[in-house]
Amino acid sequence: MNDDKLKKEVLKSAEVIRKGGVILYPTDTIWGLGCDARNKKAVDKIFLIKRRTAFKSLIILAESVERIAHYVNTDPELIRDLTEGFDKPTTIIYPGGRNVAKNVIASDGTVAVRLARHRFCEALIKELDHPIISTSANISGDPPPSLFSQISEEIKENVGYVVDWERYAMKDIKPSTVIKLRDDGMYDVLRP
Repeated sequence: MNDDKLKKEVLKSAEVIRKGGVILYPTDTIWGLGCDARNKKAVDKIFLIKRRTAFKSLIILAESVERIAHYVNTDPELIRDLTEGFDKPTTIIYPGGRNVAKNVIASDGTVAVRLARHRFCEALIKELDHPIISTSANISGDPPPSLFSQISEEIKENVGYVVDWERYAMKDIKPSTVIKLRDDGMYDVLRP
């Protein structure tokens, strides 16, 4: 797809997100549901669409180390070292989440963030100038969709916009690796 198509999809998605809506979009891993990570009501919509308990935390996507540093209480150099240290999509659970909706921060004060390495996601976050939620586009308990054709009609019908980018891409992508950063700067692998 060309740059004009990408720009059009980014602008449509940004418009829905700015109005507090939820989008269905491709990521560097699986198809996801997204909204403004700072908007509690929009995040609540995602929980409703997924039929997921609000006690399970969500991932946010950011396109740069500098943006991540604005939403966590972690030294930017440590963030840079961690994000550059993995060759596949990795979600890092940071202590001290901040500047996002309260229902994005886990009960222990942590926030899960992934550095977006996907053309559409990066462009959307830059357009919005803030991070977005990224959670699998499935009903809670169902398998996460790596292909657009695996997404249920129920999910598609309950979002404000379905992104027309990579719908027919054949990719064998799995959910991201998940690590949890400890206070001592080391980390534990929660999902390889």
